[in-house]
Amino acid sequence: MTGKIRVLIIDDSASVRQILSSILSADPDIEVMGVANDPFMAARKIREEIPDVITLDVEMPQMDGITFLRKLMSQHPIPVVMCSSLTEAGSETLMQALEAGAVDVILKPKIGAADHLAEAADRIRTAVKGAARARVGKLRASRLAEGGTTAKLTADAILPPPKIGAMAKTTEMVVCVGASTGGTEALRELLEALPANSPGIVIVQHMPERFTAAFAQRLNSLCEVEVKEAADGDPVLRGHVLIAPGDRHMLLERRGARYEVSIRSGPLVSRHRPSVDVLFRSAARSAGANAMGVIMTGMGDDGARGMNEMHQAGAYTVAQDEATSVVFGMPKEAIAHGGVDRIVPLDQIGREILAADRRR
Repeated sequence: MTGKIRVLIIDDSASVRQILSSILSADPDIEVMGVANDPFMAARKIREEIPDVITLDVEMPQMDGITFLRKLMSQHPIPVVMCSSLTEAGSETLMQALEAGAVDVILKPKIGAADHLAEAADRIRTAVKGAARARVGKLRASRLAEGGTTAKLTADAILPPPKIGAMAKTTEMVVCVGASTGGTEALRELLEALPANSPGIVIVQHMPERFTAAFAQRLNSLCEVEVKEAADGDPVLRGHVLIAPGDRHMLLERRGARYEVSIRSGPLVSRHRPSVDVLFRSAARSAGANAMGVIMTGMGDDGARGMNEMHQAGAYTVAQDEATSVVFGMPKEAIAHGGVDRIVPLDQIGREILAADRRR
């Protein structure tokens, strides 16, 4: 064993296999152990050597990726990162993939502008490293720290730090939630447990653009609260949940007596767009003690600094515990930064939200 993350790439496109191999092989912590152009070839390779992570195409000949994923999870669970083209139809299919057990979703890389390709490469490597840490079927040991090739910016790239002095509790509570690897199913469990009159919630879940709309629609069909992909200027209302659109930052802003969201472009922050740090900092600036911060399963440290800023501004802050996190990266970093008031299992986060609302 070299200590590297061994990856099997499954895609029917030779060019995609080549690009993914080049991107992943460029990282010293990752080794491409093989490629396959369909699930049957992949199955033969897995029998010879079990990879740490699989990247899996959705649409392939002989057997589609979702069917293969379900068979894999029922017989030999291995962390899988789904790789898809940017299509509305594909986003619906990828919701099925996440339900079937995929750890994360990435877009197929395309040759284009150097900065876009660099962002895509960094996202792909981070997704694979997060998947390698994920608990799939049984607990897996944490092996490697997050890495990347692009400069890691802070929320300063989008907005200045909050002013000194917390805002008094004068308005409705706003709940700000951040999640990444494993977050799609964790958020479903959280939101399904909330009643229709819950306080307004704004969420950053690391997902590619367009996929967040399908994700929001899926949650809306399952939950008593109303869930939608956020649009610029949407108000934050009781009983409503706004999910940041992929590839855009979401900020919380105060307009008179109410809160609304601002959707912005901009550089990656903590290697993500949308960034949890950006949302949390905006909440510290605009809501202070009227906000509650929740950080959930995910790899890396996005949200750790922002949650500390919310905490210092008077917000109540909660982190998901290690036992129920698919990847205990983001909550662990938030705790280490000193910005977490309470650490609870996933099934208690909803109770914390409702209890904090009652205390107001």
